[in-house]
Amino acid sequence: MYVPAHFAQTDTAELQQLITAHPFGVLVSHTAGGLDANHLPCHLDPAQGALGTLHLHVARANPLWRELADGDAVLVVFSAGDAYISPSWYPSKHEAHRQVPSWNYMVAHAHGRVTIRDDERYVRGVVARLTRTHEAAEEKPWKMSDAPAEFTDTLLQAIVGIEIEITRLEGKRKLSQNKEVRDIVGAGEALLARGHEAVGQAMLEAATKKS
Repeated sequence: MYVPAHFAQTDTAELQQLITAHPFGVLVSHTAGGLDANHLPCHLDPAQGALGTLHLHVARANPLWRELADGDAVLVVFSAGDAYISPSWYPSKHEAHRQVPSWNYMVAHAHGRVTIRDDERYVRGVVARLTRTHEAAEEKPWKMSDAPAEFTDTLLQAIVGIEIEITRLEGKRKLSQNKEVRDIVGAGEALLARGHEAVGQAMLEAATKKS
């Protein structure tokens, strides 16, 4: 990923926080069949390994887990939001007319090594952790024990676990930091007015840090 210095996000804790808050990742792999991309919910254990470890699962019918070998290198991409930026939102545009359209976004790239975990105990643990995390905000959180055991057991047999030890984390926060503070604020407020909360708020925070 091309990351100019003013857009780089290098703090490990902040990158792990982005992944935790936006856990639906794109797993990119290169197998004998060529490049492949799978969209999968991930659970990050930040304390496992130097940079953390991702735990996920795929359908047994998905050929990915057979095409990957333990130790293979993969990339998982996580996005915290993106938005189109109109040059009209920059106050300076109306003075000098020297602005162009752009696109802002916040992403984390987790590079790592794969371990295929085709065992029921591991898969059950992954599903349980994902469920607890994403049901936590519900008034009556669903639990695996809510379903008949034989039903759950059958479904667990139909998935395979994948563990990814993160070996490198890189992040990019493209929030118009290379612009004047007033331009960052103008575009950020325009995004908020249009419902793009994540990027808009992040831009206003970037403007505060720069001012």
